[in-house]
Amino acid sequence: EGEVMQSGGGSVQAGGSLTAACRTPNRMYSTADIAWYRLAPGNECEFVARIDLGSRTEYADSVRGRFTISRDDSNDSVYLRMDNLNPEDTGVYFCAAGFGFPARMRHIEAPGTGAKLCQDEANFWGQGTQVTVSS
Repeated sequence: EGEVMQSGGGSVQAGGSLTAACRTPNRMYSTADIAWYRLAPGNECEFVARIDLGSRTEYADSVRGRFTISRDDSNDSVYLRMDNLNPEDTGVYFCAAGFGFPARMRHIEAPGTGAKLCQDEANFWGQGTQVTVSS
């Protein structure tokens, strides 16, 4: 009901495509920008793409031309279509609803499990979805 829910991702060989989905509560979808971040092993959380309420988009240099972010107003969802994937795209992808999205941010560790997450107090975050690209 009040959570940002993610789905999609998966495993693919280099050059392949995957799509990740992010569904938000309507009150978030209709009032906030939506962004995607990724967390690769040993790295910080890296901004990937953003779409605002007017469907204007922004991409990191590393994915521009290969990734496409889009909104689907019929089900309050944002999609990240990833084409021509390479092994450097491997990581856990997180979506966030809000307005402040830095280029990089430190990950946190979930209490109990120690799982590494991209989260901050300024935005509402999904649970993460794994993308694995093999060479």
